[in-house]
Parts: sequence; C-alpha cells; structure tokens
Amino acid sequence: MSPPPSVVELLKRGRDGAVAIAAPEREALTYADLRRHVACTVAALNSLGIGRNDPVAIVLPNGPEMASAFVAIAAGATTAPLNPAYKKKEFEFYLADLKARLLIVAEGSDTPARAVATQLGIAVAELSTQTDAKAGGFDLKGEPVAGRASPGGYAEPDDIALMLHTSGTTSRPKMVPLSHANIGATAAHIRESLALTPEDRCLNIMPLFHIHGLMAAVLSSLGAGASVFCTPGFNALKFFVWMKQARPTWYTAVPTMHQAILSRTPRNRAIIEAGQLRLIRSSSASLPPQVMQALEETFNAPVIESYGMTEAAHQMTSNPLPPRLRKAGSVGVAAGPEVSIMDKNGALLPQGSIGEVVIRGPNVTRRYLNNPEANAGAFTEGWFRTGDQGTIDADGYLRLTGRLKELINRGGEKISPREIDEVLMDHPAVVQAVAFALPHDKLGEEVAVALVLGENATVTERDIRQFARERLADFKVPRKVVILDEIPKGPTGKLQRIGLAEKLGLA
Repeated sequence: MSPPPSVVELLKRGRDGAVAIAAPEREALTYADLRRHVACTVAALNSLGIGRNDPVAIVLPNGPEMASAFVAIAAGATTAPLNPAYKKKEFEFYLADLKARLLIVAEGSDTPARAVATQLGIAVAELSTQTDAKAGGFDLKGEPVAGRASPGGYAEPDDIALMLHTSGTTSRPKMVPLSHANIGATAAHIRESLALTPEDRCLNIMPLFHIHGLMAAVLSSLGAGASVFCTPGFNALKFFVWMKQARPTWYTAVPTMHQAILSRTPRNRAIIEAGQLRLIRSSSASLPPQVMQALEETFNAPVIESYGMTEAAHQMTSNPLPPRLRKAGSVGVAAGPEVSIMDKNGALLPQGSIGEVVIRGPNVTRRYLNNPEANAGAFTEGWFRTGDQGTIDADGYLRLTGRLKELINRGGEKISPREIDEVLMDHPAVVQAVAFALPHDKLGEEVAVALVLGENATVTERDIRQFARERLADFKVPRKVVILDEIPKGPTGKLQRIGLAEKLGLA
C-alpha cells in the first residue's frame, strides 16, 4: 500500500463508523465525524483568509482537540504546534520565526501567546468546545486575517503540512518544514513497522507539540484506520486508570515515562493482567536494556525501540516485531528511509564502521527553512547528516553510540556517555544514570554522571566508581558522581545531557 499523498487522503482509510479519536469521559469521534470536521475546519480557515502553506501556530493543551486540530488544520494550511508552557520571550521568538499568519488558542485561555500575537500583528482565533461535543470536536471563531489571500481548499502533496523547530540544545532552533508527502510516508512506515490494523487502539501520553506524539501516536493510527485515545498528557498516577478505560493494544513513550510507569506496576497488577497490549513502543531517547527487559517481563508484550528525529518526520529505524529479533541496545533496522554511516569527509563507510548516521528517503525534509548555513552542514550528496554517531552490524541493526556533540573528549579519548549509562544501570541501587562532560582545565573534559537511586537505596560515590572500574576502562570511570532526586528533563520528557554540568552548578 503506497503512502497517502496528503492528510485528507490518509483519513479516507478509516471506516465511517469506526472510532478515530477517543478521550477520557468523552463520546468518541468516528472517522465519518472526523472527515466532516476536517472539511468544516478548512472552510472556516478559508473564510478567515487562511489557506494552503499559511503558518498557523497552535497553542493548546494536550488532548483530543489538539489531535484533531493538528489533522484538520494541516488539511488546508500549515500547522505549527507550540508548547503551551512557553514563556512570553519564547513565544516572541517562535511566532516571529514562523511568520505565523494566525494563532489558535483555547477559548478563554490566558496564555502569553495572545499578547505576543497582538504585539506582532498576528491574528488570533479561539477554539471552543461544547460540553457535549465528541472527543476532538471544536469550533473556530476569529476575525478575518489581513493581507494576501492564499489558495484555499485541501492541501497537496508538496504543500507544507507541519512546521516544527529543532530543540536548539547547542544552537539556535532550526525550522523544519515537513510536507504532506513527508508525514504521509512516516505514517505508512510506522503502520508497517508495528503492523497496525483498524482493530488497534493507541493510548497517547506524548505531548502533541512534538513530532513523536503527532506522528507515532496520532497520524500512524489514523493512517491505519485505527483509533487513538488522547489523554491530557503524561501522568504516571493516572496511566493505569486510562489503560483500564481505553483498553489499548499499544502505547508509545520516551524512556523516562516507561520508567515512571514501571514504578507504579506493583499496585496495578490486576489492570495489567486484564490488559491486551500487543506491543510497547519506545523512542526519542535511548532505552536502557534493563528497562526494556523489565517492561517485557511486566506487561508480557514486546518492546519495540525505534529511532526518530524531527527532520525525518520522526521514524528512521525500528526494531521489528516478533518473531524477528529485537536487539536490546539497538534501535533496529531501517524502517522507512535508507540508513548508512558516513565519515566526516562525506564518504560512506563499510558495515561495522563507526561514523555519523545519515539518511535519505521520502519522509526526510528537503531543507531547513531560511538557514543556508545549517543546510550546507546537514546535507551531503542527498544524504541528511543526523548528528548521531553509530554503527550498523552484519544483520543491518543500527546501534547508536551517542550524539556527536555529546561525546566526552577526555584528553583526546572520545567516550560515549551512553556506554557509561548502561553499565551503571546494572547497579542494584540505580534507576537512572546520565553521563555527561565536565569541563577540566588540563584534559578539556572529564567524565561525570548524575544518578537517581531506587526507593530507600543508599550508595556512595566511591561505591559507584568501584562498580564502574570493574566494568569500564579507567579513562571512562566517572570522576564526579552526583546523586539527585530527579535529573533535569526537556519538555518532552527526555533527559538533558548537554549543558547538565552548568545546570548542576559544576561548570
């Protein structure tokens, strides 16, 4: 089955009466409902003067309305979801950089994005939901947008469906334009990797201002004619309540979420045993093999670790479903685009070599927007340079050894922090480990690690160093060990490695 050329075409795969979007304590939205809703939303946008390729910023909380707004607005304009937790300065940057023509906020919302939009001359529309509305149903109200009128109607394959910024951990965030062809390809890739069918139900706990939730949970489900149960966002205390209500066949999350879920499993055995999870998916950060094993033993379902990034409209590789082999510590085989390894001079390397992971394929963005310098560094002979270091084994499985910018350079020795994480996760007292670079006056950088311990566990820095020394070469042994209640995380739940020394006051 070929990838759908647009969001509108993708939505045609669901049966009229089948559930498309569901939510806690709400009547579900069927595919017939959703298709009508998309048509009404595109017409409403056109009446406001918004058409194809017009950037529409969305600042909404997680939930079914955010999911349906993403799909419906993408059908006739360019969606640009923004984190509702941003402060005024952040909204100033993102709204200006996007050159948004319209901002959509919830009716009555006091988000600072409103004032920023007014300051920048951006029109504002309110999204309202009736108390008896089905999950994902809403109305749009706003004043007509001033200026040029863009072509109306449904978007075409090369139109931009989604605009997202990279995380900007080490540099100014870059704008990634993703076409309908890009996101349709990714939806198809994930559907095929997970063998999704109309009988599947995804429990979404991922934020919907991020590529992972938008593509892996929402669009891949809709592209399979399946359903997605949209929660207000991740909450470990409510996860099993939602699991009981939704009866999902799968969910997708980042490793820190999986770990938080595991911590709640002892008191939720009955729900787990009554559940019907077909698989658990993990992406957006490396999954410690110990966590993968614990998840599989607890839920009696295979854990599928995948590798994705915004520039690839999410998925690049994925571990396969049984009976094919899942390799712990690997992000699997190519699952959509071509994947290879390249040296710094642009030459492709043979199997088993370590170098930069590069990709090319129908889901990969063609460029960063308005950033020729970034484009020059990121694209080589048609390949996109991911910035990740890795190696591909004889079976075609990719193992990531770290972000190139995260490698610790200790006196010329390049150390993968992920290797240290995985070793220390075997210590019985440790539940989370993040190795990072600590500035050093002679070596340039030294190895440090931040740890979170299990409940009632105690351990000394000396214990950790001795444990590491027995399993790692001496130059990889952490010289600084910091024990924390919680390791700083980004807005999507990923642990923050770059800049951790500064955040902890060690640099």
